[in-house]
Amino acid sequence: MSHFARVTAQGIVEQVIVAEQDFIDTLPDKTSWVQTSYNTYGSVHTLGGTPFRKNYAGIGYTYDSVRDAFIPPKPYASWTLNEDTCLWESPVPRPTDVGTKENPKRYTWDEAITNWVEVNNV
Repeated sequence: MSHFARVTAQGIVEQVIVAEQDFIDTLPDKTSWVQTSYNTYGSVHTLGGTPFRKNYAGIGYTYDSVRDAFIPPKPYASWTLNEDTCLWESPVPRPTDVGTKENPKRYTWDEAITNWVEVNNV
């Protein structure tokens, strides 16, 4: 079994299913279905295999036929697309300080100041 994404004429993923290629070939809109790999994220195959189409497709993702890649929705206006991974990156790297087990640190993106802010643990 494989995973397939149904893609609109505008390149937007509408649905993702598990099916055999033979089944997809019987569909009247078979050219709308693009195979995707559950094990691919950021152009890396999580099991050490060959990455396939940069990322596993999700509803709302875009399939870019020129890059032959699935791209997640852009989370913030200030973020840019990494061409190698087809993932969005913030203009400022996420802080690496995770705190301690007793006092973990969490961060969220604040688009108004285009920076990461620590989330208070309440």
